[in-house]
Amino acid sequence: MGTPTDPLAALYSSLIPGLGQLIRRRRTSGLLCLLVALLLFTASMALGRISGRAAEVFFFMLLALPWWAFQAYDAYLGPGASHTFRRTWRAVWDRGHDIRFLGLLLLISALNDTWIILANLDYLLPFYCTKPDGVLGFFTKAISPALHLVVGYGFMRLRRWSLLVYLVYAAYGFTNGLVNLTCFGPGRIRNTLLAAIVLSTIYILWRRRVLLVKKW
Repeated sequence: MGTPTDPLAALYSSLIPGLGQLIRRRRTSGLLCLLVALLLFTASMALGRISGRAAEVFFFMLLALPWWAFQAYDAYLGPGASHTFRRTWRAVWDRGHDIRFLGLLLLISALNDTWIILANLDYLLPFYCTKPDGVLGFFTKAISPALHLVVGYGFMRLRRWSLLVYLVYAAYGFTNGLVNLTCFGPGRIRNTLLAAIVLSTIYILWRRRVLLVKKW
């Protein structure tokens, strides 16, 4: 039998990084979790002061939030015989939790995009060097949150079809961003989104076996 999981320790570490480990007398792991979290949060805030709010949020979602989730999962798995972080990462990797986390980010993005659209109905979103309004404009604005929602759900459930839908979304996002870049010039958000699409697509293609051969 394996080591019993510890949902209560995971809850503690979800509230304060490393707290679950500290309460369970894993002092070194707990202090390390807290220290890394503080460094990442500080770095994201510092980046926000230099490059703006969008860069701060992007850095937080890319590094700080994954670490928060990872250390909470480490607390959930409980103490191991040795090298608990290596054990935790192996579980994350084998069970596809990294893809599930990307799915969660896409679901959060879908909610955020929907809120932005509803709060700024007059904003005309660039769409392949055009800025359509009316019903067509609303439809073009709804494409991204709709695809985020579908792909996010598929990734959370490790569904095979979600890989194809993601590739369709990535092709749309990249070509739209690239065309708009040539027409409207570079922009902080546009450049960030293009880089995010390229990096995430490389990673997802590298990890595609998790979606094609589901074990969990």
